[in-house]
Amino acid sequence: MAIEKVTDIPSDNVYAYALSKTLTKVSSPVTVGLYSECHNRINMVLKNIEVHMNQESKRREEKNTKEPKPRSITPSISDMLSLILRLLFYRPVWTEQNQNMKNIRFMFVRFSAWHFAGSDLLWAGLVMQLSNAIQNSFGKLQLGLFRIVQHDKEKDAGKKKIEDIPKNWRSKKLCCIPIWALILTGFIGSILILVLLIIFGFPHLKEHLEGEKVEESSGYGALEGFAIAVLGVPAVGALRFTLLLLKNLIFKQDLKIRQGLDDKKVSQQLGLMHEVRLEMRLLCCFIHFMEIFERRRIRVVLEITNLDRCTPKKIVGVLDAINILLSDEESPFISVLAVDPEVLVRQVQQAEDCLRKRDTAYDFLDRIITLPFTVPPLSNASKSSVFENIVRGQSEISENIPLEETGSSALGDPRTSFSVEDEYSVKYSEAEEEQAIPLIEKKGNVETFAAAELNLEEVDKLTESAFSYITSRDKSKLPAYISGDTMSMRRVINSIRVTIMIMETRKLEPPPAEKIAAWVVLVDRWPCRLSWILQCVEDDQQSEEIDGSICAVDNTKKLWDVFNYNSLELYITGYAVNNFLERDGDPELFEIFLKNYFKFTVEDLEKFKLCTVNLNYSIKNELARIRGSRRLKRAGRNAFQSLSSRTVMNMKTEDICQELSNLRFPDKYLETVRENYIDGRTILFSDPKDLRQVLQMTLGEWTSFKIHFLGVIPASQPAQAKTLPNATNPGVAMASKQYN
Repeated sequence: MAIEKVTDIPSDNVYAYALSKTLTKVSSPVTVGLYSECHNRINMVLKNIEVHMNQESKRREEKNTKEPKPRSITPSISDMLSLILRLLFYRPVWTEQNQNMKNIRFMFVRFSAWHFAGSDLLWAGLVMQLSNAIQNSFGKLQLGLFRIVQHDKEKDAGKKKIEDIPKNWRSKKLCCIPIWALILTGFIGSILILVLLIIFGFPHLKEHLEGEKVEESSGYGALEGFAIAVLGVPAVGALRFTLLLLKNLIFKQDLKIRQGLDDKKVSQQLGLMHEVRLEMRLLCCFIHFMEIFERRRIRVVLEITNLDRCTPKKIVGVLDAINILLSDEESPFISVLAVDPEVLVRQVQQAEDCLRKRDTAYDFLDRIITLPFTVPPLSNASKSSVFENIVRGQSEISENIPLEETGSSALGDPRTSFSVEDEYSVKYSEAEEEQAIPLIEKKGNVETFAAAELNLEEVDKLTESAFSYITSRDKSKLPAYISGDTMSMRRVINSIRVTIMIMETRKLEPPPAEKIAAWVVLVDRWPCRLSWILQCVEDDQQSEEIDGSICAVDNTKKLWDVFNYNSLELYITGYAVNNFLERDGDPELFEIFLKNYFKFTVEDLEKFKLCTVNLNYSIKNELARIRGSRRLKRAGRNAFQSLSSRTVMNMKTEDICQELSNLRFPDKYLETVRENYIDGRTILFSDPKDLRQVLQMTLGEWTSFKIHFLGVIPASQPAQAKTLPNATNPGVAMASKQYN
């Protein structure tokens, strides 16, 4: 299309870069919906995100020299001993300083749901793999010690208490005395007593012992007394501690979850979910502890892939687990749900007894997703590049990772990434690559995308300006259009950050901050109506190409005019788009928003389209199919010289009579039309049975009347009208399918 020649869709690396920068700024927990219909593009975006986030972590450590230097991810012997001492004898103190640390470390956990689809409770498998990943990253000994000597279910269940003290650690105390001091004092005292007993012996010994026997008895008596003193009450505690530590080192914690899954009585009750929730809380507390020890924040990025390939109930179970288990206020998890949104919505909609009666799949996802991120469809140029890569035997989507200066450490330490993939799939992919024979000889390296240096100060300035515009009550009109739902507010905040980041990365001249904020709010509040406008503009552009017109579509045309002109078609479509329209906000506010205050044009739409990631394209795709089927019927209508719905809608009673006269209907039908005041609206929205009964037509006459005024109705669809009121969307009425 004409617009595509002006500004082409950039590399997926740009979107991965913008998303990674946003994720380093948002506070956890956050759930990202990474949407794309191509799984290869999803995997490439995830790979690029990992690289860019590790680069950001390294950049912060090099920049923030004023903060204490973070410890190495691979601990030395001294760090290991220091960690063990902290676990045994100290507790962390939450201060303003250590809660606002700039340095950050990301740990990536890839969970392919398809590999665990055979499990009855897929969400339990997700939790077990997450637990194993954290244990493998930090070590069994460290996690086992924390479980035994640090974790307190009652104390750790509450929120962190921020204290205004300079120290990050506080000694564990017993009777106001540090435990380490008591143990050290007891150990030194025992050694002194042992030495004194060995040197001086006991004052009273049995008289019948003589010579060497007396000396041996005194020595053995001293050792025996010391052994009895040591192997008393303290020995019981030490033995218990050792047994618990060995148990945690030998047996994995996921064994308890597996046993709960095997026990149907437990798994069907609250017990299993409660145990899993306690385990997740323990992992969160352990990560918070390691944050203080490593002197940096730690975020676990959970990448969930291939979930759209599973059955509906399992999908809903995983989504519930994300919402319940990983979304505590102090949770350090960033969940990335990488799926095909169209397939996921269809699967969730089919889940029986999992949704409330008035809920749709979109409503269910909106309660979970705090940052929707849709990778735009491939442009013509991008499709050609991908096709060429496949022909040459290369990867479908070129990696294009370097956006910044990268070295061998760009990918980070191997311990920062943990992928849950089965060995067979890895071996199979490697063998597949070895056997791949290119159809065309490879010509050197593929050109990669390179972006200019990102101006983070400009991004932050524009972002704060957009936020200030929304919060300014006197100047801004936007607060009236923002939803009162806090999840919607989070989506707006995160989407504004990503949109500005993409604009800056692509070196586009950004529009005013208030315009960016207004656009994001428009996408969030009225996704169906905006998708309809997008589809109408796209169809108009394609029609221009079909007609061979050199002139492009009028870019100065306002979006409200586009919607208003095509609203009748949406109105008649009715029931087919009901589920999508239920997502939209107040239709009257939509009209005021676009018509009076924020007069976006087609040109604005084209500028924002490539930077809009919070719009679910599955809605637009479904609207395209509905519109396409209507155009197919329109082709049949043209073949039979049928009138369009818009023409019939505007016809008055005399116009109906004139058409009947042209069709050579008897005059009695014209009189009947005049007597009953039948106009175009009556024909379109009345029950066909009632209409035929009033007109008293024969079968042949009624068929001709119906084809001419109502279009061609396939024999497989019964001619019945259904008028369904839409209480949620008073601006859009429901019409019969046959009028489509």
